Order: sequence, then C-alpha cells, then structure tokens
Amino acid sequence: MEILLSEDLYRNPHQLSFCGKIILFTCKRDSTTNERSELIFRRLSYERENNRFLKAADGTAVISRKRSAHVDIVRCKGALDVQKRLAAPFILVTKTNEKGESFQYKLLTLSSSNRLEPCIEFKLPYQMKEKVYIMQGPTVLWTHGDCVYYTSLQAGEVRQLPIQWSHSVVGELPLYKGQVFVLGLQSNSEQPSNSQTLGCFTEDGQLFDGSVILPHPYISITQCMLVLSADRVDDVLECTAVAATSNQQLVYFENGIVKDTCQLPFKEPEHIQEANTGRNGCLFVVFFHQGHVCAIRKDTFQVASVWSGVSSVHVDDFLGCGTDQMLLVFNNQPLEKFLITDLCGISYSHGQDTEVANTSPPPPENYLLTLQALESRLQSGLTVLQELQREERVKDRVLRQSVQTLTNVVSEREPVLTQNEQEGLIALWDCDDESKDEGLDDKMQDMPAVSSKPQTDKLWHHIIEDRMVVGVILTTDISAPVTSVSLSILTETGLNSTPAVIQTQSQVFWLPAPCPSSSSSSSSASMFSEPEAKRSKQHNASRPNDLNTCRLAVTAVTKLTPLLNSGCVKCRVMLHYIQRCNAFASVSNSTPAFLDCGQIDLDIHDFQSQLLKTLELKTGETREDLLSLLAVLDRWVFHIDSPDYSLRAIDSWIQKTVGCKKLEASPQYLLLNSSGPSALMLFRWHQITPFKGELSVHSSHLQMIQFLHSLLAYLPATCSIHPVKRTRDEGTSQIFALALEKEVVSLKQCVSELLSEEDEEGAKRKTTGNEEKLETRSVEGLQRCREVWQRDVERSKMRLSPLVDVVRYRKLIQGMCEVQLKGDLAALLETQRTLVS
Repeated sequence: MEILLSEDLYRNPHQLSFCGKIILFTCKRDSTTNERSELIFRRLSYERENNRFLKAADGTAVISRKRSAHVDIVRCKGALDVQKRLAAPFILVTKTNEKGESFQYKLLTLSSSNRLEPCIEFKLPYQMKEKVYIMQGPTVLWTHGDCVYYTSLQAGEVRQLPIQWSHSVVGELPLYKGQVFVLGLQSNSEQPSNSQTLGCFTEDGQLFDGSVILPHPYISITQCMLVLSADRVDDVLECTAVAATSNQQLVYFENGIVKDTCQLPFKEPEHIQEANTGRNGCLFVVFFHQGHVCAIRKDTFQVASVWSGVSSVHVDDFLGCGTDQMLLVFNNQPLEKFLITDLCGISYSHGQDTEVANTSPPPPENYLLTLQALESRLQSGLTVLQELQREERVKDRVLRQSVQTLTNVVSEREPVLTQNEQEGLIALWDCDDESKDEGLDDKMQDMPAVSSKPQTDKLWHHIIEDRMVVGVILTTDISAPVTSVSLSILTETGLNSTPAVIQTQSQVFWLPAPCPSSSSSSSSASMFSEPEAKRSKQHNASRPNDLNTCRLAVTAVTKLTPLLNSGCVKCRVMLHYIQRCNAFASVSNSTPAFLDCGQIDLDIHDFQSQLLKTLELKTGETREDLLSLLAVLDRWVFHIDSPDYSLRAIDSWIQKTVGCKKLEASPQYLLLNSSGPSALMLFRWHQITPFKGELSVHSSHLQMIQFLHSLLAYLPATCSIHPVKRTRDEGTSQIFALALEKEVVSLKQCVSELLSEEDEEGAKRKTTGNEEKLETRSVEGLQRCREVWQRDVERSKMRLSPLVDVVRYRKLIQGMCEVQLKGDLAALLETQRTLVS
C-alpha cells in the first residue's frame, strides 16, 4: 500500500463503501491521445497507525474511443448479484454522442480481482436525470415522467412497469426475502382523490396492496425508505420499515401501521442507512440534500448526533472490528477531512477539530476500572431482573391454570390440559416434602449426586406401518459413563410361556442436559428442547439435574410379524450396556450389565400412527415422534461444494419450494408432512462455510431420488454433490484406524530415512572388506582377521544405536508430533462415540 497524497486525488469522484474499503470512481480522457475516455477506480483502506486512507488497488477501463463522445458517471452502489449470490460494487456510466440524440448506458461491476467487467448495456432516447437506483439483481431502475422503467440481467431489455404513478417510492426487501418493488399512487385523472396505493414487484410485475408497507397518507410525502425485515406468512407480506417524509419526520412502520416517529432536524432527506454498532444498538443514518447528516438511535428513536458540511456518508466496518461505523467526508477532495465514529467510543478524525481529542492522553486506569465495575454491576442487575421476570411469568401462568382448573371442578366440567400445561402445574401437597428435602441438604452432602447405574426416566413405543419403535429415556452419570448401549425386547404371551427375544436394531441419541459433555456429542446426535421446569430453584448438587448427569435416548426397531400371534402381547424391554468406572477406563476391562426398563402392552387392534401432527409444540410426544422417525427412516448424507456461488439460500429453498416446516422441538430439522408415515421426510442442513455444506435426508429411497433431482435443478451447474460414504457408527472408527495406520507408516519411513545413510556407509565398508583377501595360514593373517572381526562388531553396535544428525532428528520429531496429534484427535472422537454406542 502507498500513502494517498492530495495531488493524487481525483477531482469530484463518485464514492461507495464495500467490505470496509472506500472505492473512488472518476472519468477522464487519456492525457496522451485525448481521444479515448477512461473510467478510473481506486480502492482505499483505513490504517489506524497513520490515521489515513491508503491505496490498496487501482485500475482503468476504456469506455469510449471516440473524441466526440462524452462519458459521465450516473451512479455507483454496492448491490447483490443474484446469479453469483454475492454482493459486488456496481457503477452506471452514460455515453452521449456529439449531437446528444441518443444516450448509451453501461452497468459495470468491479470484480474481486480488481477488473471492471460489463454487466448490462442499453440505449435510451432521453437522459436519466433524477431518481436513478441500482438495486439487487443487479437491477437499474429510474423514473421518466409518470412511468417507472427498469432493466436487469433477467429481463435482458428495458421494460416499463404496467402502472403509471403520480408519486412513487422505490425499495427492496432484505436478502433472500424477495425482490425490488415500487410503491406509489396510481394516476387517475378523473378522480384524483380516489387514487389507490399499489405496490409492484419488478421481477414478475406482480401487484400487491402497498398499504401493508406504507399507509396511504404517507405515500405522497415519503422521500426515501428502508425495509428492515420482511417475511411471508400465509401468502401475506409482513415487514418493518422506516421512512423519511417531507414533513421532517422519520416514521417507523410495522405491517403498515405507525409505531413511532422522530422529528428530523433538517429538510429534504435523500437516503437512509442502518448501522449496527454491536451491543450498543443500531443507528439510522439519514443524509439530507444540503450536506446535513443526522444519526438516530433505533431503541429510543431519538436524534443522537448531527453534522453539517458533509459531502458523503458511508456505513461499513472500516476498522475491521466486526461492527459498523459511520464515515463522514467533509469536502469534495475525498478523504482529506473525514470522521469515523459509531457514537459509542470509536472516533477517528482527520483534518477536523475533533482530532485533538484523539491525540489527548488516555484516561487514568482507575477511571477505566470504575467503568468496568459499573458495567459489570449493570449486566448482573439486568440478569437478575430477567430471572425475576421469567419467574413472574411462570407464576402468572400457573395461577391462571390453577384458577381455570378450580373453575372446571366447580362447574363439573372435565379439564382438558395439554402436556405443556400439565408440566407447568404444581401439586400443592408437595410443598412440605420440598421444605423437608431442602432442610436435609446439608446432611446429605457426602452422598453421591446420582447413582452410577443408569436411571430410566420414560418408556414409550410407537407403531409405524409394519414396524414397532420402542424408546427409553435414560439419565446417566458422566463420571461413570456407559458404552455399548442397546435394547432388546422379550415377549410374554402368557404366564407359563417362555419369553422370546425379538431381533431389534438399536440407536442412541444425545438429549440436551446441563452438562458440558452434551455439547461435544457427535454430529448425528439429535438435539431436543427440555420441558420447562415446574419451579425455578437454585442449583443443588444433590438433585438429579446436576451438572454431572447426561441424558440419552435409546431406540429399538423391530418388525411386527413376530408379535402378531395373539390379540394382546406383553413385551419386556431390557437395556444392555457396559459400565465404566470413569471416562478414561478401558471398555475391555468392564463387565456387561443389563437393566429392566419396564413393560409395554401391545394391542394389535389399535394400530394408529399420529406422528408429528403438531409441529409447533415442544412436548414429550413430539420428541418421541421425531426419535421414532429417525430410527425408522433411511438416512443419506450429501456434501455440497459450490466454489462460485453462496449456499445460504438452500435452507429457505427447502422450506418454501419443497414445502417443509421447522420442528419447534428440534429447529435444525425440517419436516415434509405428507399423507402416511412412509411419505414423511426429514431434512437437516448444516452450513460449514458460505460455499460448503452438509445435507442429511431421512426418507425412503424413491423420495430421496426425487428430492435430489429437484435440488440438482435448483443448484447452479458448478455445484458438486458427493454422498458421504459412511454408516452411523463407522465414521469415527474408520478415521481412528486410518490415523493409527498413518502413524505407524510415518514412524517406519522416518526411521528408515535416518538409517539409510548409515546403511550406505556400512555397505561401502563391507564391499571394501570383501575385496581384501585375508590370509589365515600365518600369525599375521590371523591377527588381521581378528582386527576385521573387531571392526564388524563395533559397526554392528553403532547400527543398533546410531549417531543421528541433529537437524534430521528434529525434523523426525516434528513430523511424528504432527502425526500423533491427528491420531490423538481421532482417538478423542472415537472415545466420545463409544460413550453412547
């Protein structure tokens, strides 16, 4: 980078901010030929040490080679490229002939390799003057008379919206929510007072009621607007937006209803930007026509600060700290006088009076410690307040449920309570027992928190077509983990009959518990929400909900054919496991154990499957339904790699196009609920990077092929989908085995390389020794033979403990450490898997 000098600056350039950098654009003629017109750009990045903007990159592009043509910049802005699914800076330039009869426009994009590439070209018989917008798509939109025109890559030509507007406002929905739209009053010369408020999407020309975004009275006075959030609920658009009006007001709307207003200090607002300053909240930055700027806090909706004499204002992360700052440029010579601030402690200025405050000595240490102490007290007080509010809501809900129950009893009505309501009720006669238990806490401190033997919390079963799923919820002590967990089913058809063991297929899932080990479970573990506690209490180590406990769900699937021998069958469920004394004990030294989990009664006349009919509930039944589907459905895992396009829209595509909905009990799973249990499909999308992800599909083989066909049609051609060839339990074991094999091979190769030089020297000596003809008939010959044998003995000792060069030995140790680290990581993953396998 080089320091940006004042003589290097362009005259009156167009500026935009992108990825924490400022990009300057300007047009000028070639100084050598004075014929061709060039578009020049320069990227600038801020350096804190020098408190200046430094040049990061620059370049030029030839726009016209004719001397008579006049080239000018219309507008530049960063927008989303829908095809590449990435944001990029765009610039719109116009080329006018000598007579001024036609105007040719070009939309260029600046690539990541600092090249100006053409994007859209079109011609107009008139010149764009006001209200020219570059929106997502990219889409170029402008007004001419009472008509609104636009062009984009998808359109391929200049198109006119089907409605004439007497007054229009342009906006766009946030990323992955929709597209560019225009709101306005429809022109009606006969009855101007009855003009309608209509909205129109530019992509498909679809009309909608504009009052869902802005009420009718605000359309005619709105100067600019910004949509904050948008979503479609039952084909109805719900959004929040802010709009700056000609009455010097900033208005906050929710679904077309005014929620708050703020009086603006200046007139003629031009555009609004949102700055996210992290934990200090969000700001609305409003730029006005005469170079005024004001910042309004989103939480209080009050003016926080104002500035005047501003030529341009930008919102971006210029300091690279993860939050947004405002950059205010105060003169036409770019970045000679500027201010970077977030109104929350960050302030860097150059060429301004506020620069003196930046160079002042830092505050004393006791002042900073006082601020930190006050901030900690404020955070702790806020935490206590939130806990009190949560307990107040729980008590209020319990009181309402209790009153409703008493009313039903008095009215002789049978109370109908859901599972959530039952979990929220408190038995009044438990209070005395609880007080006694709390009084004995001090006497029971020496007793273990939980038994080392697994505890059965719940036993349940489901019938899914021709199979039965049996599940057990277990609570185990993490200090003495269990491994090789499985379920077996024993049938009891009569009192004198011998129990028969039915062949089953078991699976194990982690359930969330307040223990650190649950966060380190395998990626295939299913995460479910805990039922809400009946009563808020302080943590006590003697209760089962201790931090040293973990919860598991074990399922077993079996066919119904062996069970259909009688009208009613009783089945005993047995849990098989291996108890280890601690987390690092060997499995081979442990003895197998079993646990009687209880009995289930199977009635063949009541086979009704009601799986996942209420997606919005977080009840135990919903959790059991999901576990049953995961146990029955086949599972495929696909790795999706997209080198050129972002994959952030796959989750929304599965929900909207495929028609899936999220499960409230486990939000990472998406369910496609069709008729019949066999038609159900479960999806789980894991975003690894913006360009890589892993998709798990739980369904039948035919449904998986149909879904994969639709997914391939949606994804770009450059994307690649690879199936992950692994079973439920083979992944970590195979990785561990390969790591051990690589460690052994690496050790063998490294030692061989160290000894190769010694072997070569020994071979040379051996060859030289063979060339000597030893004479054993004389005393001197025997003495010579004895000396050769002694040298061979010493050489053999050296080969057993050779002297190795220090540099080569260090390389050996470094290489072996790296290989052993990978082996240790694979062993850790295998150990975590065997805790529940």
